[in-house]
Amino acid sequence: MDIIISNNANKPIYEQITSQIKAMIISGELQAGEAIPSMRALARSIHVSVITVQKAYEDLQRDGFIETTVGRGSFVSAQSKEFYQEEQQRRAEEHLQMAAEIGRESHIPLEKLTELLALFYEEEADHGV
Repeated sequence: MDIIISNNANKPIYEQITSQIKAMIISGELQAGEAIPSMRALARSIHVSVITVQKAYEDLQRDGFIETTVGRGSFVSAQSKEFYQEEQQRRAEEHLQMAAEIGRESHIPLEKLTELLALFYEEEADHGV
């Protein structure tokens, strides 16, 4: 597993580990049911404390990306991709609700808001995001 740690990043090391493993799961690089390295093995390979890796694994487990079984190790959760998609949809809904409230209060027609959303969505897609 290729995890790259930056000492110059604004993120703590455990968050760097967490976000990179999440990205590997979401991209399909790590598949559901696949074993991930033990905390000790990962800590050794990226030259960080086992406690740092433990914090990352705890966050990944809490967020539903991995499952850990005593004596067996940690594995990519079968629901991880769906869980992430659901979480992101929930975040988008919060922002859309705020946009709808602003639109209603400011008398911006729904068609205009829909047009703006489509524009922003396509603009980001054009930039490879």
